[in-house]
Amino acid sequence: MKLYIKYMVSLRCKMVVHQELEKLNIRNAVVDLGLVEILDDITIEQRQLLKENLLKTGLELLDDKKSILIEKIKNAVTEMIHYSESLPKENFSVYLSEKLRYDYTYLANTFSEVKGMTLQQFIIINKVEKVKELLLYDELNLTEISYKLNYSSVAHLSNQFKKITGLSPSFYKQLKQKRLKNLEDL
Repeated sequence: MKLYIKYMVSLRCKMVVHQELEKLNIRNAVVDLGLVEILDDITIEQRQLLKENLLKTGLELLDDKKSILIEKIKNAVTEMIHYSESLPKENFSVYLSEKLRYDYTYLANTFSEVKGMTLQQFIIINKVEKVKELLLYDELNLTEISYKLNYSSVAHLSNQFKKITGLSPSFYKQLKQKRLKNLEDL
């Protein structure tokens, strides 16, 4: 049995879901981002309790097919950008189509219809969030970050970053350094 869970985008979310399953004595479950696979069937009461308990933690058990597909898309993008060592070399459209086993046009149209933004915009927003994270860690320079995230150039990365955040990557990095300096002065 597969259960799909909305807003489950981090390892901490996986731990919360695992704890909620244990509270309900639901064993033999494999918990992944946005998905729980349970080997045994669960009762209607257990499912309802799980749904209620997850809502209390900010997560949501999904029932309708479109919501489930949107969560699969979001989780695939999150996993691809935030949790893999390197991004796939093929186009994101090919990657998502193969991973989710749907035509990319269908995925993109469904995503736009439900979320009110294009799938491409969602991917760009996630890439910019990853850039922010990498800038804050200060381990890679902008050229290395653009290479790691498969940008065609540093200029392309900078343009997308500025379009989303309103700041240049270098100014964003300077803000971080100023905040740290101000904290040291306290």
